[in-house]
Amino acid sequence: MLKVHKKDSLGKADYGWLKPRYHFSFSSYYEPSKLGLGPLRVLNDDLIYPGKGFEPHPHKDMEIVTYIINGEITHKDSMGNGRTLSRGSMQYMSAGTGVTHSEFNNGSELLRVIQIWIQPTKKNLTPNYGDIVFTKEDRHNKQLHLISSIENDGKIKIYQDVNVFVSEADKGVIQEFSIGDYDYIYYVQLEGETLINLNKLEEGDALTTSESLMIDPLTDSHFLIVQLRK
Repeated sequence: MLKVHKKDSLGKADYGWLKPRYHFSFSSYYEPSKLGLGPLRVLNDDLIYPGKGFEPHPHKDMEIVTYIINGEITHKDSMGNGRTLSRGSMQYMSAGTGVTHSEFNNGSELLRVIQIWIQPTKKNLTPNYGDIVFTKEDRHNKQLHLISSIENDGKIKIYQDVNVFVSEADKGVIQEFSIGDYDYIYYVQLEGETLINLNKLEEGDALTTSESLMIDPLTDSHFLIVQLRK
């Protein structure tokens, strides 16, 4: 099984200050065939304009991962955490029994982030927050293991058996990615153009597959891979 999702086929909205692209049903976008993939419930590609953002709002029983592509995001939450992060950094919040947070673009540039919601293995967990600042060298022509279960070796641990990887690859530097004993891969082309198993993906496109990947960058490329079970 392999299916390409062109960016024009994804859900979209325009709130003036926020222009999201929805990979799965979310908010005003509802598509019965796109209610998630295994425990992966949400993957939003958000553009947030300077001086704007999400006012304090609650979450419960969800693992929330945010990857910054461009600009700066400022996070504050009811646990007392407050951080400003930029390109290539990752933040994680386990909402558990309940947490309130805000996310703002207090910088002067357009902010672009990928926000991923993953359903945890248990409900009513103790809320938690973490973030890590990465350099380009950490992901240059290799797959940086950002997120994993507690038992695996991702940089940030979550309460679900899901792996998230990211890479910035030079044109022509081919990579392979094994599906291993997992059921699905959800691949997102963040920047540039790449051939994935001979399928051309451009910036904003995505792909669902149950096969291992042959990744051939047609330009300098930036991509994200989610590896998960049913």
